[in-house]
Amino acid sequence: MIEMVIEQRRRDLGGGFEVGRVLPYAKRRMVGPFIFFDHMGPMDIAAGADRGLDVRPHPHIGLSTVSYLFSGEIMHRDSLGYEQPIRPEEVNWMVAGRGITHSERLEHARAHGDRLHGIQAWVALPDGMEEIAPAFSHHAGDDLPRWDERGVKGHLIAGAAYGLTAGATTHSPLFYAHLDLAPGASAEIPSGHRERALYVATGEVEVDGRAHGAGRMLVVSAATSHVRAVTPATVMVLGGEPVGERFIFWNFVSSSRDRLEQAASDWRAGRMKLPDADDAEFIPLPEGPPPSAPAMS
Repeated sequence: MIEMVIEQRRRDLGGGFEVGRVLPYAKRRMVGPFIFFDHMGPMDIAAGADRGLDVRPHPHIGLSTVSYLFSGEIMHRDSLGYEQPIRPEEVNWMVAGRGITHSERLEHARAHGDRLHGIQAWVALPDGMEEIAPAFSHHAGDDLPRWDERGVKGHLIAGAAYGLTAGATTHSPLFYAHLDLAPGASAEIPSGHRERALYVATGEVEVDGRAHGAGRMLVVSAATSHVRAVTPATVMVLGGEPVGERFIFWNFVSSSRDRLEQAASDWRAGRMKLPDADDAEFIPLPEGPPPSAPAMS
């Protein structure tokens, strides 16, 4: 059965760069370890577009960011010295741990024009690993197993599912996959985890006899095993084991309110290193105190 339907809420990140915010949601803060889920675009960007569309350097703690594109290109630069463009059906996996900063620039779009469309997800790190050393890895090709059968084209982004394992190092049990379904095709929603969901990125699907269109996340119970496409559809399936209570403020995630306040203080005081290749500007800390409400699985 479907436990909850979460509609995306449109947000302007600045300069006209719109996303559909899905997680966190007031009535459902997390799905397994997934604590943040943004649907970027689809957005056509003309050559010569304003730099206001860029995401300037900003910090993270206590999580891994998972960037995945259907179309377009984004340039990643971070405080570890990595400089890596991400292109369609590749993965940038950044472990923030005790602290990292990065920027996401639309340089290709400004030079050539582009159609940006993708998903940005955050995975909360489990207890005992929130303060690990930051890291970055890029994954493509054999790191991201594919399959194509009975009208379903699958692409495993992270974790283990469908008898396959993706290349990125994860820190708690999870799965995350991209499915393209032909009309009438049916795909399994991976089982074996306490919390699961699917997100309809494009098209229309049917789950448990009800139709759902693009922009919806369906949190499902163990009794729900399949999704069927009504029209050509792109679906993200995700889930895993809960990691426990987490608090979230801006780009920071932690099991401790005090740790959030320390991270905010560090950023405000300039104690977090900016990317060497992108240190001329940064996003200021938002005004106001960290929230008291936890993000709960």
